[in-house]
Amino acid sequence: MRAVVARDRRLVVDDVADPIPGEGEVLVAVRACGICGSDLHTLEHSEHLVEVGAALGMETGFDPGHDYVLGHEWSAEVLEAGPGAGDLVGAGDLVVSVPYLLRGDTMLPLGFTNGAPGGFAERMLLTEALCVPVPNGLDHRRAALTEPMAVGFHTVERAALSVGDAAVVIGCGPIGLAIIAWLVARGVEPIVAADLSPVRRALATQMGAHEVVDPREEPAVDAWRRLDGLRPLALFEAVGVPGMLDQAVFDAPTRSRIVVAGVCMQPDTFRPLLAVVKELDFHFVYAYGPDEFTATLRAIAEGEVDVSPLITGRVGLDGVADAFAQLRRVEDHVKILVEPDGPTRTTEIRA
Repeated sequence: MRAVVARDRRLVVDDVADPIPGEGEVLVAVRACGICGSDLHTLEHSEHLVEVGAALGMETGFDPGHDYVLGHEWSAEVLEAGPGAGDLVGAGDLVVSVPYLLRGDTMLPLGFTNGAPGGFAERMLLTEALCVPVPNGLDHRRAALTEPMAVGFHTVERAALSVGDAAVVIGCGPIGLAIIAWLVARGVEPIVAADLSPVRRALATQMGAHEVVDPREEPAVDAWRRLDGLRPLALFEAVGVPGMLDQAVFDAPTRSRIVVAGVCMQPDTFRPLLAVVKELDFHFVYAYGPDEFTATLRAIAEGEVDVSPLITGRVGLDGVADAFAQLRRVEDHVKILVEPDGPTRTTEIRA
């Protein structure tokens, strides 16, 4: 089958071995798979994932010196069930799944392992027990946003917001926009968002932020002070580049919370004295739980959150490398979906 292979920090389309479902697995055809910021970071800084796996004592089966296939935000159609599978989902079902493949005592993080292909491929393997059928009526594109929206859901849960809290969201990429959507669903106000991109600022407004600023013109916390300045504040960092933590510590008001959802793979520093004097609380968040993943799919399917504005483009396997280049420029797109039979160059989709 064809897949987009990460090789020597480059993306190349190549033929790879057809996956064969093992015990408890299903073979699926990828319908759509989102390109995530962590995909971009991994391609450039894959060695840091090895360090993280070692620190956690996890066997991820990942060696960036060998070929691997990225992609962990998918919807897919079930083609075939392996031994011991087929009771929960069947051929023709559209499913989403948390991005792990369970094999014995090992959890392979799909998209970040050499042991099985991720979603930038024609077909892949999923553990049937982790598959969630997509409700009737929800199309494959919106279903593919379950994974990143679940990250936003979990981030807002971890913030432990109380009635009357305000929020500042730094970075209006897919995760920042997901955070805004869930803050709106909880009735948080005011919500101030900041991003360098006018496209993403416009989407932040569309998703429900009450005030959106260009941080080069007005820092987000200054905008919060202008609007309110009194309510307890949760500051969400959703950029994930060096320097953002230090800036958040500098900007945050006394006794506020900094909730870190941005995935920075390089070493970073901040000034602890400022955090100490201000008595800041830090919350670092990662992924989501299975219940949060399922609740996110239900909310999307029932229209409780509208993910359509986040989908700004689609591309086939042959155009993924170009799509990565576009996303690094940040001005052009938010979420580009990889559809294996899609166009060779990114085609815009606007809600």
